[in-house]
Amino acid sequence: MTIMQKSALKSGLMALVALCALVATAASAQVQTLDRVVAVVDDDVVMASELQQRLNTIMSQIQAQQVQAPPIDILRRQVLEQLIIERLQLQMAARAGVTISEAELDQAIARVQQNAGMSPEAFRQQLAADGISMKNFRHQIRQEMLIRRVEQGSVNRRIQITDQDIDNFLRSKEGEFWKSPQYELGHILIPVNSSAPADEVKKAREKAEQLARQAREGADFRRLAIANSAGQNALSGGDLGWRKTVELPTLFADALEGLKVGDVTDPFRSDAGFHLLKIHAQRGATEQVVEQTKVRHILIKPSAILSDDDAYNKLVELREQIEKGADFAKLARENSEDIGTMLQGGDLGWSMPGQFVPEFTQAMNNTPVGQISMPFRSQFGWHILKVEGRRKQDMTDQYIRNQAANLLRNRRYEEELQNWRREIRDQAYVEINLPDMQEKSQD
Repeated sequence: MTIMQKSALKSGLMALVALCALVATAASAQVQTLDRVVAVVDDDVVMASELQQRLNTIMSQIQAQQVQAPPIDILRRQVLEQLIIERLQLQMAARAGVTISEAELDQAIARVQQNAGMSPEAFRQQLAADGISMKNFRHQIRQEMLIRRVEQGSVNRRIQITDQDIDNFLRSKEGEFWKSPQYELGHILIPVNSSAPADEVKKAREKAEQLARQAREGADFRRLAIANSAGQNALSGGDLGWRKTVELPTLFADALEGLKVGDVTDPFRSDAGFHLLKIHAQRGATEQVVEQTKVRHILIKPSAILSDDDAYNKLVELREQIEKGADFAKLARENSEDIGTMLQGGDLGWSMPGQFVPEFTQAMNNTPVGQISMPFRSQFGWHILKVEGRRKQDMTDQYIRNQAANLLRNRRYEEELQNWRREIRDQAYVEINLPDMQEKSQD
C-alpha cells in the first residue's frame, strides 16, 4: 500500500469514526462527541475509550504492586504504544488466517479458572463483580492468544539453534557454570538508535547514569522503570522474573558479573539503547535429579478438509474409545499423523525436561500415570496423550544439551522479539492524535 493510499485510508477511517461518534440531541440540536480516534494504525484505529480502559487496568496493577504511579502523560504514552503494537499484531494474524477455535479458547479459560482456584460459576461471578461480561472476557483471551501465536510464529522462524551452537555454548564459560544461581532481575531501557547522532547518545547515557544514581541512593527501581523504561516489561516495574545468567543476553550476563543482591549495574549499551539491571533476589542452583515421563500420544492435524473443531472432536471420540477399553497403541497406529511415532503406537519413550513444546509438557505434567489427557493443541496440531510411567533420573548429557538448546532459543527469542516488534512498528503507518503525542510515521 502506497503512502497516498494509506493517507486516503486514514482519512476515510477518521471520517467514518467521526460520523459514528456524533449524535444530535433533539432538545438542544447540539452535537456531542461519544468517542474519538487517538491513533490510526495501518488499517485500524485505537479509540480514546479503549486507551482509557487499558490505562485504568494498568493503574490498578501499579496500585496492587504498591508502587507510586508515574505522571499520567508518561503512562498514557506507554499504554498507547502497547495498543499500537497489539493492533499491528492482530492485523498480521488476520492476514495470515490465524484463528483460535472455540475448543482451544475453552481450554485456555479453564486454565485461567484453575489457576484462580475457582469454579466456573464463581469465576463468572467474580468477572461480573469486576464489571466484565464473559463475552468480553472471551474476546480478550482470544486476542491475547492470537498475539502470542503471531509472535511465536514470526520470531521462531528467525531463530536457528544448531548442534555447533550447543557445543560452543557448553564449552564456554557460561556452560561451565551451568549450575549457577538464579537472579530475580529488574530492567530499565533508555532507547537510542544505533545510528543516532552523538548528542542523542550522550543525552540517553546521561539519563541512564542519572537513573542508576537514583536507584543506588534508594529510589524505588520499579517506579523508575514504569516512569522511564522503554523495555517490554516497563509497565510491570521492569520485572524480568527469575533468570539464570545463561538465559540472559551476553551483555546482560557480563554486566551482572561480580554483583550481589541489591546492586544496580552501570549503564551498558546495545543496539536498542542503554540498559540498567538490578538484582532483587537470588536463589540456588539447578537440581541434579530430573523427573522423566514415559508417554504415548496421538496427533491429529487440522487441514483444508478437517477443521480445527473436527480434529478436536475426533480426538474426543478416540479418547472415549480408550476409556472404554480400546488399545491406545492400536488407535495411534491407525489414526495418528505423527509419522515419527505412529508405527510405534505413538510411543515417545522416556522424556527429558525441555524435550517437548510447552503445551505438550504442561498436558503431560498434569496427567496422572495411567490416565489419558483431554485433547490439547500445540503448534503441530491437536493431541491426546497417555502417561505410562514416571521416574527420577540423574542429569544426563542429553538433558544438558536439551536445556542448552532451550536456553539459547529463549535468549535469542527475547532479543528477536524486541527487534521484530520494532520492525513492524517502524514499517507501519501510524498517526497519533493526542495533544502531547503528535506523531505521523509512514513506511
